[in-house]
Amino acid sequence: MSSSPAAPSLAGASPVSQASPLVMRVIGACALAHLINDLIQAVLPAIYPMLKLNYGLSFAQIGLITLTFQLTASLLQPWVGYHTDRHPKPWLLPAGSVCTLVGILMLAFVGSFPAILLAAALVGIGSSTFHPEASRIARLASGGRYGLAQSTFQVGGNAGTAFGPLLAAAIIIPFGQGNVAWFGLFAAFAIVVLYGLSRWYRHHLTLFKLKQGGAATHGLSAGRVKFALLILALLVFSKYFYMASFTSYFTFFLIEKFDLSVASSQLYLFLFLGAVAAGTFFGGPIGDRIGRKQVIWFSILGVAPFSLLLPHVDLFWTGVLSMVIGFILASAFSAIVVFAQELMPGNVGMIAGLFFGLMFGFGGIGGALLGYLADIHGIEEVFLLCSFLPLLGILTALLPSLKAR
Repeated sequence: MSSSPAAPSLAGASPVSQASPLVMRVIGACALAHLINDLIQAVLPAIYPMLKLNYGLSFAQIGLITLTFQLTASLLQPWVGYHTDRHPKPWLLPAGSVCTLVGILMLAFVGSFPAILLAAALVGIGSSTFHPEASRIARLASGGRYGLAQSTFQVGGNAGTAFGPLLAAAIIIPFGQGNVAWFGLFAAFAIVVLYGLSRWYRHHLTLFKLKQGGAATHGLSAGRVKFALLILALLVFSKYFYMASFTSYFTFFLIEKFDLSVASSQLYLFLFLGAVAAGTFFGGPIGDRIGRKQVIWFSILGVAPFSLLLPHVDLFWTGVLSMVIGFILASAFSAIVVFAQELMPGNVGMIAGLFFGLMFGFGGIGGALLGYLADIHGIEEVFLLCSFLPLLGILTALLPSLKAR
C-alpha cells in the first residue's frame, strides 16, 4: 500500500523522451488501483452464500449473477482498448471507478434478484473501462520490461481478489449485507489514485503512438498471427473455465464435502487466491528471461496432475493442492497477454482489452454453466469434470516462436 501517496503526485512529472525509463512508481500505482478494483469485484462471489440464503437463490441464479458481471466486464473491454489505442482517453480511468462505486453501494442495499444483477453489471462496466487503459499505462512505464510491468500490474489485481473474500468474511458475513457499503471507501480511494494516473498519462502522451511498439519483427503472416491468437484464446478458456470453478464454487465444494462453515471456507478460498497472486508475480519476470511460451507450457499443462488429484483427497491435501494449482496456473496470464501484444505490437490496448475481456467472459460463462451443472449433478461432480481442463495446455505446442527474423 506504500504506492498510494505517489499516485496524486504523478501529474507533476515532466514529459519524457520516447526512450522511456522504467517508472516503478507509476507501475506501482497501476497495481494498487488494480488491487482495489479486483478487491471490490471479489466481494460479489464472496457473499454468494449469504445472497443464496437471503433471497432463496438456486445455483443457476448464482451463475447468472456471475454471467452478468463477467459479460459487462468483458464485452466492452476490446472495444475500449481498440478505440483508446487510436484516441487516448485518460479520463476513462476515474470515470470507470465511479461506476464501480455506484454498483457496490447498490449491492449493499438491494432488495431483489434483478437489482443484484444491475449492481453486478455496474461493477462490470467499471472493470471494462479500467483494464485496457491501466494496462497501457503500465506498459508505457515499463522501460521495455513488459513482462515485469504486466505481472506487477496483474499481481495487484490478484492480491485484491485474494483479500476480497477475507475482508468479506470479516466485515460482511458476520454483520449482514448492508456492510458491503464499507467497500465504497475503497472505490472512492481508487478514484483519487486513478485521477492521478490519468493526469500522468495525459502529460506523457508524447510516448503514445498510433502503432505503439513499432512494426512487428516476428515475420509471421497475418493468417499465422490470427491462428496464434486463437490458440491463446483457447488457453485462456481452459484457464478461466477452471478458475471459475474455484472463484464461484470452491466455498460450496468445501462446505458440502467437508462440512465447513462459511467463514472457514472463505479462508481456504483466500489461500487459493493468495497463491494465484504469488504465481502471477513470478510469471512475468520469468517470461522476460526464458520466454513467454515456456511459461505458458509450464503454467497450464503443468497444473494438470494436481487438478486431477484434487477431487479425490482429504481436506488437508485439498488446501495444499489448491494453493499449488493457484500458484502454477496464475503464472500464464501475464505471459499470454505480452505474447499476444508482441504478435500485434500496434494494438496494445485492444489486445489487453481482448484478453482481459476473454478472461471475464469465459469466467462468466463458466460460472453460469457450472452453476447449472451443479444444480443437476452436484458440486463435487463439477470439480471432477473441471479437473480435466488443464490438459488443453497441450495446445501450447501450436504457438509460433517470436524471435526476431
